[in-house]
Amino acid sequence: MELFTTATKEHDELRQGEAYVSTQSKAPFSKFFMIESYGCAMNFADSEVVASILEKNGYGSTKNIEQADLILINTCSIREKAELTVRKRLTEFRKYKEQKPAMLVGVLGCMAERLKSKLLEEEKLVDLVVGPDAYRTLPDLIVEAGTGQKAVNVLLSREETYSDISPVRLDSNGISGFVSIMRGCNNMCSFCVVPFTRGRERSRDAFSIVAECKDLYDKGYKEVTLLGQNVDSYYWNNPETNTQVTFAGLLESVALINPQLRVRFSTSHPKDITDDVLFTMMKYHNICKYIHLPVQSGSTRVLQLMNRTYTREWYLAKVARIKELMPECSISADIIAGFCTETEADHQDTMSIMQLAQYDYAYMYFYSERPGTLAEKRYEDDVPLAIKKRRLQEIVDVQWHLSNESNKKELGKCYEVLIEGNSKKSDAEWMGRTSQNKVVVFPKANNGSSSNLKKGDYVQILIKDFTKGTLIGAIKNN
Repeated sequence: MELFTTATKEHDELRQGEAYVSTQSKAPFSKFFMIESYGCAMNFADSEVVASILEKNGYGSTKNIEQADLILINTCSIREKAELTVRKRLTEFRKYKEQKPAMLVGVLGCMAERLKSKLLEEEKLVDLVVGPDAYRTLPDLIVEAGTGQKAVNVLLSREETYSDISPVRLDSNGISGFVSIMRGCNNMCSFCVVPFTRGRERSRDAFSIVAECKDLYDKGYKEVTLLGQNVDSYYWNNPETNTQVTFAGLLESVALINPQLRVRFSTSHPKDITDDVLFTMMKYHNICKYIHLPVQSGSTRVLQLMNRTYTREWYLAKVARIKELMPECSISADIIAGFCTETEADHQDTMSIMQLAQYDYAYMYFYSERPGTLAEKRYEDDVPLAIKKRRLQEIVDVQWHLSNESNKKELGKCYEVLIEGNSKKSDAEWMGRTSQNKVVVFPKANNGSSSNLKKGDYVQILIKDFTKGTLIGAIKNN
């Protein structure tokens, strides 16, 4: 789309929290912050926005908790386990505050908005609480908290997208970067707290998105992931031309930056992913052939209780359409076991839809009631925990078989792999991913001789073996 290529010249399951250090800033700092991020990729992308705001206000990032003047936890409220993990970390920080009373501890993100009073007053675990739409006010809140006052801003916004802030890439591998394209969610899934903690859906302007992706490529990045709670509902009106930009148009514009820049996206809601998006994926080699398509349940009755707005049959038809247009496309899903009133028949429907969809992998959880959600208000959480765990294990067993069979089919095939860095197990091996988002490890040396490959290179890999989660290959001889 010519519109974006000219305009840019003018102008983000529970993951383990990590402490990040900026790889961009060269300036000396007298104050330091440490940030840990939990939850979805959007939270990790938000932490990079926060880092940019703090660095512009005189704070450098550190991994050393004893050096930190400010500790921030970017939180997740999607599942109870995430909140329990954050509470444990906040309790651990108390001993550091005892040794360094001037140190400030703050909570950011979804949990901040939902539990502000408990965190500040009842449990006295934090000094400041900042919601996901209030990060611009963080410098003022730090000043306020420094006077001994409890500093809070959890106001949600209908406009904030942070489109003018250039994120600081925290502890990045220098190859893959997250780019947030929208915030909030309008889908009122009954089990989900996101619409209440992140607000209504709003799309970032397309010019700034393409400019950020181009900047990443110019800095040596080879892959961007476009992030949103529901990327397929991206919609922005260009005021200069009064033309509408859909997700398919945005996807094409990012793909056109350079054919050497891989493009991924997450997450898709089944009701919104269109043929236009699928045709765009088909058209461009550098748009990765992978779609995360959460199903949550295989039972139409349960899907209706979840307010997912599609039926079992409709979902399977969408999967069939993806496979019809792109047989090589990998599909993954989110699955919840033990939602309110779920019967054994509903559970069997979930396991059968997994078999029919043939997921390459899945993120699987048992239902955790979240306060304030529609499900908490409308339904009784009536499936016993033991049954939830048993059903979840059965779902995991099904997916283990599907993932194993999926990887077995890759034997003897050759894939283009983007090298992301060393294998976790050995510095003598590279690790990378296929377009289908499958992890591949392979020896750096080929037939006894060392290659000149480096991180960020594309290489053709012949798949020779596999485990449940990893393909094992070798550099293909020309």
